[in-house]
Amino acid sequence: MPLTRISLRAGKPADYREALTVGIQRSLVDTFNVPHDDMFMLITEHTADNMIYDRQYQNIRRGDDFVVIQLTVSNTRTVEQKKALYRRIVDELGKSPGVRPEDVFINLVEVDKENWSFGNGVAQYAG
Repeated sequence: MPLTRISLRAGKPADYREALTVGIQRSLVDTFNVPHDDMFMLITEHTADNMIYDRQYQNIRRGDDFVVIQLTVSNTRTVEQKKALYRRIVDELGKSPGVRPEDVFINLVEVDKENWSFGNGVAQYAG
């Protein structure tokens, strides 16, 4: 059920982008109890002049490998689960493809369960 949008600077190889999706999905499975096959991810690459961010906001020194991860999920998780997800994503992406923790920006967008349709014009989660 998560919809994941990943934005990064253009030019990374396919295996780097794949490592991002694998690490994020593993984190979702382990902390949000998402099924392994529930994966919907969009990767958008930006030229340097179209990837605009503050390199020191909140005293965090960001570099050129800055990655934005926006996850749209149902609003059913606890604060503890969210914190565990953030930590796990940073840990996973640090291992592979080697993204520094300072370069991982995560935004969680929560929606009501009836706001999903996985196909066929049906609101599968609506009661």
